[in-house]
Amino acid sequence: MCALSGQVDIATDATDEAFARALARWHRVSVMSSPAGWTYRVALNHLRRRMRRRASTERRAVSRVGAPTSVEKRPIDDDVWHAVRALPDRQRTAIVLRYVADLPEAAIAEAMGVSRGTVASNLSTARRSLARFLTDDQSQSVRKPADPTEVLP
Repeated sequence: MCALSGQVDIATDATDEAFARALARWHRVSVMSSPAGWTYRVALNHLRRRMRRRASTERRAVSRVGAPTSVEKRPIDDDVWHAVRALPDRQRTAIVLRYVADLPEAAIAEAMGVSRGTVASNLSTARRSLARFLTDDQSQSVRKPADPTEVLP
């Protein structure tokens, strides 16, 4: 959830809410084909609602006060996560659930409320986009290894 939102507090809230709901409904959730998928879906839904609500609140505040004159940009920690955050919502969600949460495609499909084929398509498109972005980014800052046995990232 943190990788999707980029904000620890919102991600923690979504995760806590999902686990609390799973615990409260454990008699039903435990017999589902994928309790983890259900829990991820609840967390994703909560996260999306929270992000939409926050964006709406921020838009209203800016319209009342006016846009700030300067905005301090936060440094990007990692090129990969920057590239992942730039992906469309469905692709980003599929990538995070597959490679961070290590869920199989069937569980991702259940969590996202889409078919397994849609998950496979989103993952494929996202991997191509990430490869293109990271290859373009790395070609701008190529360095030669100091040691011939050194592995470049």
